[in-house]
Amino acid sequence: MAKKPKPEPNAQPEEAAPEAAADDAKPVPPKRKAKKAKPKQAAPENGTEAGEPESPRAKVIPGDLIIAEKNLAAKKLADLLGDGKVKKGKVKGVDTYDITWQGGRRATLIGLKGHIVELTYPKKYKSWQRVPLQELVLADPERIVKEKGIGDALKTLARDAERVIIATDFDREGELIGVEALEQVKKARTEPFEVKRARYSAFTKTEISRAFGALSKLDMNLADSAHARQVVDLAWGAVLTRFISLASSQYGQDYLSVGRVQSPTLAVLVDKEKEIRKFVPTPYWEFSAKLHHQNIDFLAGHAHGRYDTEAEAQAVHARIQGADQAKVQSVEKKERRERAPEPFNTTAFLAAATRLGLSAARAMNLAEGLYMKGLLSYPRTDNTEYPSSLPLKDMVQKLTTSQELGHLAERILEQPELKPTSGKKRDPAHPPITPQESASKVDLQPDEWKVYELVTRRFLATLAPDAKLLNIKAVFDIRGEAFSSTGMAVLEAGWKAYYPYSGAKESILPPLREGEQVRVLGIDLDAKMTQPPKRISQGKLLELMEELGLGTKSTRHEIIKKLYDRGYIQNSPPQPGEAAFAVVEALENHAPHIAKPDMTAQLEREMDEIAEGQKTLVDVVGDSRKLLSEVLVELEANRQPIGDSIREALREQAIIGRCVRCSKGLMVRKARTGKRFVGCSGYPECTQTYPVPQYGRIQKTATMCAACDAPVIKILNPGRRPWVLCVNMQCPNREKKVLETKLIPGTEPQKEMPDEPVPELEAEAEAPGSDAPTEVEEKAVE
Repeated sequence: MAKKPKPEPNAQPEEAAPEAAADDAKPVPPKRKAKKAKPKQAAPENGTEAGEPESPRAKVIPGDLIIAEKNLAAKKLADLLGDGKVKKGKVKGVDTYDITWQGGRRATLIGLKGHIVELTYPKKYKSWQRVPLQELVLADPERIVKEKGIGDALKTLARDAERVIIATDFDREGELIGVEALEQVKKARTEPFEVKRARYSAFTKTEISRAFGALSKLDMNLADSAHARQVVDLAWGAVLTRFISLASSQYGQDYLSVGRVQSPTLAVLVDKEKEIRKFVPTPYWEFSAKLHHQNIDFLAGHAHGRYDTEAEAQAVHARIQGADQAKVQSVEKKERRERAPEPFNTTAFLAAATRLGLSAARAMNLAEGLYMKGLLSYPRTDNTEYPSSLPLKDMVQKLTTSQELGHLAERILEQPELKPTSGKKRDPAHPPITPQESASKVDLQPDEWKVYELVTRRFLATLAPDAKLLNIKAVFDIRGEAFSSTGMAVLEAGWKAYYPYSGAKESILPPLREGEQVRVLGIDLDAKMTQPPKRISQGKLLELMEELGLGTKSTRHEIIKKLYDRGYIQNSPPQPGEAAFAVVEALENHAPHIAKPDMTAQLEREMDEIAEGQKTLVDVVGDSRKLLSEVLVELEANRQPIGDSIREALREQAIIGRCVRCSKGLMVRKARTGKRFVGCSGYPECTQTYPVPQYGRIQKTATMCAACDAPVIKILNPGRRPWVLCVNMQCPNREKKVLETKLIPGTEPQKEMPDEPVPELEAEAEAPGSDAPTEVEEKAVE
């Protein structure tokens, strides 16, 4: 048995309870009454429950207890630290992994399930209707162990541990998760013990050996920053959600989720949609000349650009109609260098992944999976600069064995030296997102490969030379009218040979000399209409959220997912519905602080200051409560108009199509039995109804059935692929494998979200007035 080391003199902050370490900063929750314990059969010495098969770990041996964020991470760490010699066991039904490391020292690894502690309000605050919202603003939440099996396992293992190593993901959330686990450990200990922190950015042998060979301390400021976010988001989400839902009579499963980050993010989309709806198209006329020279056809436009009046455009057209020659007036050539892209941080990666057809949430899930497999580095980072300690050449060398990308890595290694690009954002916790090991397409699922290839190509591109491009502009004279044409040629591909996602492509013009003639094959005058602004893509929305200080690198994609899950937005790019308009307009009119990013960005800065040791958790929670109280006063003064406007918008959004009998709106309704159906808003004059599935969220589409003109809807069920169906049970179209649809008149075609399984949605809230916990309150809603 290894000799018990003495605790370090400076380890006291880690040995104190996390609350004490924060100088009594955290709100102290009221204690629950202890329930009378039922007599239990004594557990065996190895920590398993009575009657449970004895663990292969015959006896808990004093040594190290290493706590990872998830079971898969614990298993991976055990394999890397124990050189593949791992003995699996169970404690309290939770998987554990025993290894021998560091010259014969024993260690047991256990994985959590992320947060094992949940922040929620005490039972007395659960009733939506009976608890005054100003009282909820000031209420202190309590911390409840939601993963009791893991909590008990930690206590059992802690009894004989000489040293505890927190090995959760190294960021604010990971630090808090580690502190929560440490709280459970301390409940089982009376004597001092050593606490250490392992900080790593990839599941590779080299990185893990480095991290566990240079253990550090827990960062309580970092954990307090994450805890502050939980307290702040819980209060804002619970108070605002209750107010909006109660004011608009949206109970139970129909509650309206509102949050301090979610709402200004939704406002960005709604404001853009308002621009689109207000846009009035205007006509214009544009020339297009098709020219030919040296066996190359190319186009030229009138140098004047658009014509706003048809008469002026027709006058020009009359002068040049029938022309068969164009004289080259000038040819301007300009070489330019295009710098290689910056390394991927989280926002840039997610923005690029969404352009490949993945949702932001899906892309992050895939990246996290590849991180756990040891193929990518930690995908949550703000960094756009490779640290000098990163062995770039060795990393590229590993990639040479990839069947699809190896040849690109070999070309990079042919360069005399590697000079990576660098961005302006720094994050000392983690490097930019990079590949860690070689992989081939056959090793991964299609979407996994899509993400792995994107990250690997980006990494190689950051090490490649600049691209050299040639821009060409030629001006032609056609019967006294100037036309121009532009082209772009790649002289040296540089980084573009590695990263084909950059957009701009070659546009070839033939060799042209000033004064020579080229053939005119035809000249068209096209009548066109100006187009409305484009909707904001998920990738652009992530970038805007970062610019506005909304959310963090770890939460922005989750905010967008929540907006989809709650039905505020649909399609791709995201398009807000009437409920989104109603909620945002109510907030903009009566509580503009919530709909604008300034207040949220200020709170984000204050949470950064906690992490930097400049503010305390109590300071920030106090500032947040003051702001929330002021906002609530504004809302309460306008409860009636807010409720009326939202109810009216929800009625409009509930219309999924038009009745084939009377052309009035068809709406999703509920019978007295509680079952839902589609019925005509013209009832009782029109009794047209359709049955619909009783489970899953109903989402309307912009289409109707091609066979019977009935509405086509989409059913979203957690963990399943979306189900598109015609509501008419007698429609012969329903029997076909592929539903034939047509666009509803007056609507525009929409690109729907990728056909991927719907993630598990949060549990729905209990009806207001119930004393049962409401899930929207149990979780911090940003």
